[in-house]
Amino acid sequence: MITESLYFLFSEASPRFASLRTKASSSEESPIDANELFTDLKEKWDSLENKSTVILYGGGAIVAVWLSSVVVGAINSVPLLPKFMELVGLGYTGWFVYRYLLFKSSRKELVTDIEAIKKKIAGTE
Repeated sequence: MITESLYFLFSEASPRFASLRTKASSSEESPIDANELFTDLKEKWDSLENKSTVILYGGGAIVAVWLSSVVVGAINSVPLLPKFMELVGLGYTGWFVYRYLLFKSSRKELVTDIEAIKKKIAGTE
């Protein structure tokens, strides 16, 4: 009896997981064409002048992610520090909600800031 109810709870027939169901499609259309993606990437790579700089930055990014993982692991091993960091994160989240999301004018300000950052990144500004 219990195993049957557990099976129903975690099976695909459960209404709880109805929104998570996916079905395979036989359609040949896909929003991203893999060949086109690889062709574009190859063209961009071939058009680069300083390939060594790109490789150096990519390697630096991988080292930075690894180093930050090591630092977070070390912080996590200190007994009270993870709870303090959670408290800091909750405080920052509360401040961000109050500062940018609570009022309509501040939401507009946030949107304009994000658009400005997008333009800087894209190089259109």
